[in-house]
Amino acid sequence: MTSTNSVPSAKFEVAIIGGGPAGLAAAIELGKLDFIDWRLYEKKPAISEIGNGITLQRNTWRMLEFMGAAQHISSDDYFKQNDVARYYPQHRNGRTGELINERQPRSDTPLNRHSCRTHRAKLQQALLKEVDQSRIRVGIKLTEISRFGSGDRLRLHFDGGFTDEVDMLVGADGIRSTVRQFVFPEHCMSFTGFTFYRTVVRMEDVRNKSDIPLAGQFWHGTDAKWIFTTPLDENDLEITARVKDQSGGDERASWGRNTSVEAFTQLYADFKPPLQQLLKLVTYAQKFDVFAGSRLETAIDGSKSIALVGDASHPLSGAFGAGAGFALEDAYVLADGLRWAHTEGRPFADELELFDRVRSPHYKALYETIDDNALVEEELKARGLQGDDEIRHRVKNVWNVEKTWMFYHEADRAMRDAIDELRGK
Repeated sequence: MTSTNSVPSAKFEVAIIGGGPAGLAAAIELGKLDFIDWRLYEKKPAISEIGNGITLQRNTWRMLEFMGAAQHISSDDYFKQNDVARYYPQHRNGRTGELINERQPRSDTPLNRHSCRTHRAKLQQALLKEVDQSRIRVGIKLTEISRFGSGDRLRLHFDGGFTDEVDMLVGADGIRSTVRQFVFPEHCMSFTGFTFYRTVVRMEDVRNKSDIPLAGQFWHGTDAKWIFTTPLDENDLEITARVKDQSGGDERASWGRNTSVEAFTQLYADFKPPLQQLLKLVTYAQKFDVFAGSRLETAIDGSKSIALVGDASHPLSGAFGAGAGFALEDAYVLADGLRWAHTEGRPFADELELFDRVRSPHYKALYETIDDNALVEEELKARGLQGDDEIRHRVKNVWNVEKTWMFYHEADRAMRDAIDELRGK
């Protein structure tokens, strides 16, 4: 691909940058609109997922059902306890094993929308099956965005000299978004002071050599560190750990890098024996430095021809473990708005305003929840709580049921309310 995309189109042309859950969801929803001509660009050589596990919350299942992708996730794709796919982790003191709290689902949650944990790749493959893959181009990296003519159209420049010209651009290119950098050049990401370690061990070894509960468990320590353990299916158990890391040393990076198993496991030497048994089964580990950015006031550009979805629009760095669900909601609202504008005979710029009216307040509320958690840390310092008292106070005030509201959000109803408001109902 070394020349400009010169195929004429009478349809509204949209380019999607990024082939993760946000980009694939946008492709699914835009593919339902016969007045849209879309194509998706992914810089990796193939549509593939990185990382280990992912949580499918109630809001995620809702979107997957609307998109037709839920049918591609079978009961064998996630771990079940007593044949029930419920995933509501317990929170324990990692040093003593004390159970501090346990979240339960809302009573009106249908069984098919209960939370569960599965491999990230299984979610991606379920989405991919609903996408017209002939419209996906891989191994091509976006390098520059420019406007031409009257400024209503966008010219996309890719490495290798390839260009494309479109009416609208959807930035679904993740937390290090090139599209976001173009729209908001002054926005920057910074290291949060936390580092994640991730690995997977065999369930067979866990059953034979560890007394760890075969269920979702957060094991909390002092100074906001924790280990999260959960089966992904009958074969794999996921371990994800977080620790404060204020040391200097090597250059920070948000992508996974192989690291010393001993260096990782020694960080949790004070945790109780079942955790020590489990950590002895670890044969490899990857290290991820956590980056985040300040909240964007808007998820669209000033000319109303670019929309940011998924991590590109809200650089939260997995603060709620529901990034995929948020991305699917973004894609649904974006496409539903295009459908509304087309039906009402409105300019598509009005649709982007509507998209932003629905989604930006939602992300503002998410950031406010993060700010509230920061107040908990300030209170801990002010009261001088340490040891088990520190752990208990943090868990009860940060990891409580009041802060799970985002899992029950219904983006489709929020969209209907916004449209009704515009119509004056």
